[in-house]
Amino acid sequence: MSSLVLYNYFRSSTSFRVRIAMHLKGLNFEYRPVSLLKNEQHSPEYRKINPMGGVPTLVHEGKIIPDSMAILEYLEDIAPNPPILPKDFYLRARVRQVCEIVNSSMHPYGNLKVLKYLEQTHSYDQVQKDLWAQHWTTQGLEALEKTLSEFSGRYCFGDEVTMADIFVYPQMITCQRFNMDLTKYPTLWKIYQSCKLTPAFDKAHPRNQIDIPEDLKGKI
Repeated sequence: MSSLVLYNYFRSSTSFRVRIAMHLKGLNFEYRPVSLLKNEQHSPEYRKINPMGGVPTLVHEGKIIPDSMAILEYLEDIAPNPPILPKDFYLRARVRQVCEIVNSSMHPYGNLKVLKYLEQTHSYDQVQKDLWAQHWTTQGLEALEKTLSEFSGRYCFGDEVTMADIFVYPQMITCQRFNMDLTKYPTLWKIYQSCKLTPAFDKAHPRNQIDIPEDLKGKI
């Protein structure tokens, strides 16, 4: 059994981020599914290790680290090669800025619990939920396109994968779920295509996870 245990959900973009990093760094881990659709994140057992009831949560040798940003920073400390943060302090700050655009200004609007709230409280149908997500995440896409046009090479910051790519790629897949045209953002689209061809990103993709439901296999 691995000393790294990752509680996560196949379609969670925050879980997706951590899986990418772990595959990039060649870390073996035990995959423990937490079904958000079955509300397993709200079980008393899970709430003991993650009081917010979110995914992912990493457990390493008995130490508990919830939330993707904290997990990624921890993985960078315990397994620094290959690095996902640049050595240059300025570039590190800009990588983290890109991560925060995704984490704070894009991801929450497409979060399952937010969409459920809109459906249950305001009777939003799927079209309305798509429009909601499109409205808010478009602002983030525009900010990312402008920011990364200054720094990108093959990936977000030059020709090596950084934490920025680990945040951007899952978010772009989420945007596609909301029927957004990403080809309008040429820099982001180039980065997306590069990540898509990178083995660690493919291995971490929701379609390749053990908890993907049978009815979704071959469809995402």
